[in-house]
Amino acid sequence: MKVDLHNHTSRCNHAVGKEEEYVQAAIKAGTQIFGFSDHAPMDFDEKYRMSFSQMREYEEKIKSLSKRYEDEIELLLGYEVDYLPGHMDRRVLEADVDYLIGSVHFLEKWGFDNPEFIKEYEEKNIDDIWEKYFEAITAMAATRLFDIVGHIDLIKVFKFLPTRNIMEFATPALEAIKRADMSIEINTAGYRKPCAEPYPAKRILQKACELEIPITFGSDAHAPEQVAFHSDDAESLAKEVGYKECAIYRNRQREMVTF
Repeated sequence: MKVDLHNHTSRCNHAVGKEEEYVQAAIKAGTQIFGFSDHAPMDFDEKYRMSFSQMREYEEKIKSLSKRYEDEIELLLGYEVDYLPGHMDRRVLEADVDYLIGSVHFLEKWGFDNPEFIKEYEEKNIDDIWEKYFEAITAMAATRLFDIVGHIDLIKVFKFLPTRNIMEFATPALEAIKRADMSIEINTAGYRKPCAEPYPAKRILQKACELEIPITFGSDAHAPEQVAFHSDDAESLAKEVGYKECAIYRNRQREMVTF
């Protein structure tokens, strides 16, 4: 991918490798604009994210690498922030970064994408789960706190699919994203999961294109070897549905570039 804005570091405690290894993997893959957006600290699910005390170190490390590799690649700095009312912290929301990815990983504090808690799917109505998930996406967009929606249909991760048309759930969320002037990402991590396809599914991406919602790209890499994973497929899908440009962010300002 020419642009790859969603990638992690070992500070989140479930990624491996050094930041420089990610940068070198991106350069080798031909990436021109690469972003780190590690899991932001939060007073919930602290086991799987950096601490508030690590924010400065994280930001300074990425800025240092940006200078070191400025002749080979442009590095951008962000956070992936969990949309979880009551747990979002101003220290993150007001951080001096290029962009914030807003993601929904929890439904009423249930980590639905964590294999540790997969059995809870058996106890719930699948249509209700999907409805609540996209209601959370809609509410997140309404806050206008974030620049990019992370993996918009993450709820499909384990391939527990609804009985109703998924567009019944996704369309109101996309309309809210449009009103908020946010971008969505084509996130290739889904290829590594049971759903075996990118986030979002093609029909959601088609609707986003109809609504003229900007896209960007993300490997969601948690290891250097995952950088640019299925990048050709992501770009081909974007072009197939009608996209020619993707978004990047510098200092929380969106710019569009061809891919």
